[in-house]
Amino acid sequence: MWLCMASGAIMPYMPHTSQPNSSFYSLGIAPKILEALDKNKFTIPTPIQHKAIPVCIEGSDIIGVAQTGTGKTLAFAIPIIQRLAQRKGKALILVPTRELAIQVDETFRKLTPIFGMRTAVLIGGASMHNQLQALRGSPRVIVATPGRLVDHMEQRTVMLADVNILVLDEADRMLDMGFLPQIEKVLRAIPKDRQTMLFSATIPADIVRIATAHMKLPIHIEVAPSGTMPERITQELFIVKKENKGRLLSKILKQYNGSVLLFSRTKRGAAKITRALREKGWRAAEIHSDKSLPQRREALEGFKSGKYRILVATDIAARGIDVVGIELVINYDLPEDAENYVHRIGRTGRAGHAGHAIAIATPDQAFEVRSIEKLIKTALPVAEHPEFPKEIFQAITEQSSGPKYGHSQHRRPYRSPHSGSGNRHHFGKPQSHQSRYPRKSY
Repeated sequence: MWLCMASGAIMPYMPHTSQPNSSFYSLGIAPKILEALDKNKFTIPTPIQHKAIPVCIEGSDIIGVAQTGTGKTLAFAIPIIQRLAQRKGKALILVPTRELAIQVDETFRKLTPIFGMRTAVLIGGASMHNQLQALRGSPRVIVATPGRLVDHMEQRTVMLADVNILVLDEADRMLDMGFLPQIEKVLRAIPKDRQTMLFSATIPADIVRIATAHMKLPIHIEVAPSGTMPERITQELFIVKKENKGRLLSKILKQYNGSVLLFSRTKRGAAKITRALREKGWRAAEIHSDKSLPQRREALEGFKSGKYRILVATDIAARGIDVVGIELVINYDLPEDAENYVHRIGRTGRAGHAGHAIAIATPDQAFEVRSIEKLIKTALPVAEHPEFPKEIFQAITEQSSGPKYGHSQHRRPYRSPHSGSGNRHHFGKPQSHQSRYPRKSY
């Protein structure tokens, strides 16, 4: 851990904590909260929880860098509840999506009843009447998306003058979604004398600027660098023509028995895939921004309960789905941003479980695959299904790829990392993996 000084210098910070993988009992947590953790079967803290909880309990500002599925919510929920139990005021948690807001609130509700604390969730697409009712109940914890919170601020239906703890959760995702103006408006409206916690998977320049301008000597905790893959996730890549993707998907689904989270690049694509899956007899639901909040809740709850075996999602759900036990993540469409690949497949292999991720690429998507491999620093193992013809990546010419590669005008054609001949572009050794299908080198 490091202490970020206002001058830009970075100083090491060593909190008084025990070794990783100890119990929650060594982190300075109040006995009543420890009892609640035991009842909810939280026994061993994750690395981000082990490092962040003691620092946050002390009241320090914090920048926590960790990937999805690492237990960040509990890492700030425990200190917030403990600190609010000892003083007046309230906590405000800003998150990028409705689904994440609901899940953060669910985590808080596992602990707040022991102190009689109430929570409120302020999100778009939900009943304003119900939100006003919740606000009238004097909630100690408010979980909100930036847009809806600003709506309440403009209508003077929410008071932020007594906010003494602020959390910016999935901060990089909020900036990606264009919420910076709303975040800055909120920051101007709440007291400067507060504790600020910022959690993010990456640290872009705008987050550095926010930290410099609005945080007091934040302690930097990094559990895994950007692009770090969860340890228990295996991966494979299929390269097929676009017209074969649907048939390949059907073959893949027959090889697995558990729940499947499938990602589409567009809302229209998600609807089309879901419709095709249902026509073939699969229990599938879709979740994206064209669906109403009740529809999205029904799809997510149905997926959790087993009503739907397959959930088809756009990237709005990449960091908003917290479901333990997803057996398989399928990137039916590769993401536009390589970072989203990591967030997508982080939905499997959670809470110590093993997981598997499959990506389906077309021969003209060498650039997208290369970007992913650069980020995760390993080559995606290429698999081949016996019923589909072998495909290879088409060479990328300067004319077709020049703008994507930035300033360089002299790039060699890309070949699959598993190409049988020619120059190979490896970004590390392929992860060990046993495909369910026969695999061949290209």
